[in-house]
Amino acid sequence: MNRFTCKGVILFILLGCALLVNAGRKINRDVSPVNIVLFVADDLGAGDTGPYGNLVVRTPNLDKFASESLLFSAAFAGSPTCSPSRAALFTGLYPLRNGAHANHHGIKEGIKTLPVYLQQFGYSVGFAGKLHVGPMKAFPFELIHNTNIPEPGHEKDGVLWTDLNLEPVDKWLQEKSESKKPFMLIVNDHSPHVIWPEKPEYEFEKIDIPIIHIDTKETRIARARYYTDISKMDKNIGKLLESLRKFDFEKNTVVIFTADQGPQWAFGKWNLYDYGIQVPLIVRWPEVVLPGTKTEAMVSLVDLLPTVVDIAVGKIPDEPENIDGQSFVAVLKGEKAQHRENVFATHSGDGTMNQAPMRMIRTKRYKYIVNLAPSIVYNTHINLAKDHDGGYQYWASWQKCSFSNEHAAAVLWRYHNRPEEELYDIQSDPDEWHNLAKNPDYERILEEFRLQMKDWRQKQGDSETGVFAEIKNTGEPLQYIFK
Repeated sequence: MNRFTCKGVILFILLGCALLVNAGRKINRDVSPVNIVLFVADDLGAGDTGPYGNLVVRTPNLDKFASESLLFSAAFAGSPTCSPSRAALFTGLYPLRNGAHANHHGIKEGIKTLPVYLQQFGYSVGFAGKLHVGPMKAFPFELIHNTNIPEPGHEKDGVLWTDLNLEPVDKWLQEKSESKKPFMLIVNDHSPHVIWPEKPEYEFEKIDIPIIHIDTKETRIARARYYTDISKMDKNIGKLLESLRKFDFEKNTVVIFTADQGPQWAFGKWNLYDYGIQVPLIVRWPEVVLPGTKTEAMVSLVDLLPTVVDIAVGKIPDEPENIDGQSFVAVLKGEKAQHRENVFATHSGDGTMNQAPMRMIRTKRYKYIVNLAPSIVYNTHINLAKDHDGGYQYWASWQKCSFSNEHAAAVLWRYHNRPEEELYDIQSDPDEWHNLAKNPDYERILEEFRLQMKDWRQKQGDSETGVFAEIKNTGEPLQYIFK
């Protein structure tokens, strides 16, 4: 065979390869794009729902949805606070890297967000309900108007009485049913964020009380109201799923249910314990996800962005090159049983309250927490806020009980006092009650976590020390500014 013949063979092979590649691309283009719906609950404990084993709260729509879906038993938020958690979800970056690590703060300039990723692939990205991220120019959502309305009878009572209105969402979906353009719809509920409904639909005598809380009549009444708000959220899920069915979107739509963080209860929101940082995550993907199944694969909400893009266009985003999120599509398809070895989370602060900067590493077995300002007496809206009843209606009963009940005294002491380091064996101590950081038997494990934390904080650009650089006294509660 002469060299010209060889060249001809080579060209023929290359041409054949090119045709195969182009054929593959054509097949991908001809496949109908998948629609994606994301429903985010506000301040919801994963264990406070039926699919995660709660036997008291009523969540029939969520129960049915879980029977059609894959449930993640180890999903975690990037922060136990609203804005930082949502910013992490929509950027694929942990809070210190995206810039929104304190509540009510926007992300840094130049950060690419979920709607930008999807819009470049031809998706409409609709948004309904609570936003709580910024600046708006960084989040070019197709806003569905009139989805945030005051609850009846509380038209002048402020933002905490905002309700979710799904009628405009139904109309938006009807419009999309007449279009061939793929979409992602994000629906952010206001429930069960405080203020919980004033009239509970649950009998307080039958309410369950977590061991990490104090069992008083006032606690039970408050928790009955919290459960009522969860059931209210469940009805909204039912309405949304019905709209999808009505407009024939069920078969070609991935539906994801999660929450931004845990509830406004002690050791929940504003904390890095599991009650504050673990979130429900349930995914329905017809003909891909095996219905009614569970996975122990550990994931973070920063993983949602690359996962959504992977679902939509068949590849993970490569801008920025080193986003923190990792697609878990392989878990959804049943190709992998595991995802992450560990997840991280941070809490910085929330205005003049909840000032207790802390960092966390969570593995399947252990939880490691660093408290950057352990000298602070820990307080939150739960025990100090008087402008809403997200705690003050039962807190006095906790204080009274602490004088005569050893468990109650331990709960309050633990609530207000945080050591420099915390280490918990989640397998043997799921309530994270026994701190092992001072136990010499765990020194090697503790040292490994210290090195991991140091390395991760350096990569995140996290240089906060927890040392008070400035203390402002304006007549309001002291505001600590950390170095």
